[in-house]
Amino acid sequence: MGPSTMNDPAVRVDTTSQVPPYEQIRAQLAALIRTGRLAEGERLPTVRQLAADLILAPGTVARAYRELERAELIRTRRGAGTRVAALPPEPHAHDRDQLTILARDFTSAARALGAGTEDILTAVRDALDPGPTSSSATADSPARGSRTAESSAQVTGVRNRRERPA
Repeated sequence: MGPSTMNDPAVRVDTTSQVPPYEQIRAQLAALIRTGRLAEGERLPTVRQLAADLILAPGTVARAYRELERAELIRTRRGAGTRVAALPPEPHAHDRDQLTILARDFTSAARALGAGTEDILTAVRDALDPGPTSSSATADSPARGSRTAESSAQVTGVRNRRERPA
């Protein structure tokens, strides 16, 4: 059995977002851990590797990792790397204020692209329940004016690709 890596989950950073990159990374990794898509004991990329994959400064990723450690979602041990920690048995209440900020950021960016309410709701539903590559919203309408770094490396399993403004 080989070492566990982040094969499926992806971390994406939108460099045009009002939300700071470290917070985007923290929130996405926290969601992947809380939903079980990143399992207990799974190894995360090193700070330097994830920073290189996302084309960000290592300090940005380090800050996200520090926040996740503070929330006891990950643990870093010398020689063992950074791994997903065991979740507490009780369900974790999400930060309602942070969720509101992220929703506002997304909807304002979507409206700037010309998306209507139904398109926005469809995109959210698709994101919550992604089908087998049936994401017509992202395939048909590239984000104009937004640069999204989606990091990908076979070793870390984190997707990275730069979308150029159309």
